Amino acid sequence: MAAHPPACCAPSADVGGPALLTLTASPANSVGAAAAHTATPARTHAHATAAPHTGTPTRAAGRTVAIPGGRFLMGTDDAEGFPADGEGPVREIELRPFRIDPTTVTNARFATFVKATGHVTDAERFGFSFVFEGFLPPQSARQAQRVQAAPWWAVVPGADWRRPYGPGSDVGALQNHPVVHVSWHDAQSYCDWSGTRLPTEAEWEYAARGGLEQARYPWGDELTPGGRHLCNIWQGEFPTRNTAADGHLGTAPVKSYRPNGYGLYNVAGNVWEWCADWFSVDFHATGPRVDPTGPAEGTARVMRGGSHMCHESYCNRYRIAARSANTPDSSAGNIGFRVAAG
Repeated sequence: MAAHPPACCAPSADVGGPALLTLTASPANSVGAAAAHTATPARTHAHATAAPHTGTPTRAAGRTVAIPGGRFLMGTDDAEGFPADGEGPVREIELRPFRIDPTTVTNARFATFVKATGHVTDAERFGFSFVFEGFLPPQSARQAQRVQAAPWWAVVPGADWRRPYGPGSDVGALQNHPVVHVSWHDAQSYCDWSGTRLPTEAEWEYAARGGLEQARYPWGDELTPGGRHLCNIWQGEFPTRNTAADGHLGTAPVKSYRPNGYGLYNVAGNVWEWCADWFSVDFHATGPRVDPTGPAEGTARVMRGGSHMCHESYCNRYRIAARSANTPDSSAGNIGFRVAAG
């Protein structure tokens, strides 16, 4: 497979690591065109980090499952992978025990956080977020500003976590679906409030593997064993036809499909998940091998897991070792997060 196939999910322009889309500060401005490769469109202008909330922590950490410490082989040299993303080299990593949420944070849980703190997300601050064109009414889709290098992404004023497809939509029937249109800053604020944290990239991969060594997926090496769909990714021809053969057109409930060996749900597909680390394509090649936390600085944060928009004909980044990244103030309809503790 080529190192950089056209993206199933986003445009990009190389900015010190992962390729990133450039937007100007105003939501009404034009969107930069570039070669596509990352998972989601990105804001790249300056953004002040929000002050952490100091409310009383919830029992969010109590929802987590215990992950035993130990050693594992992180990364891949698989021919199906993307070496330019920094998926390799395979290296032995040692982690201390930690805890991680078996699911991504849901709309219901995020609503509780917002009600308790009054948090305003980055998408709400900027007044827009990115929505896949197929989820928009025909007239809105025709009128929407597009990302030039990935025209299936529409810039939708008013799209945010409460209104995932823009004005007129809501999450009333999606309470047990992953919250989306949340930036890394938003995820971090939720963690500050709930007494949790984002997992490191190494913790995420270790937990996602569920005890399987170097398997391509959380359940093994075959995508659909026995013809069974075990994750929520694009089915059909991207981006024009999704057959929903896996049961879902967009996001799926957070406990869809069977969990992996550690009890984690949907670590392949559904939504991209923010990690704590700054992104680098080469830092880890010679970096720490015990409890690594990534480079000390960067321009984008790591995302893992792929999303419901990933398709093998464009990008198979729903593999466990696949990586992507986005600027910490960026949001889209396929980005969420899960929390860790310990």
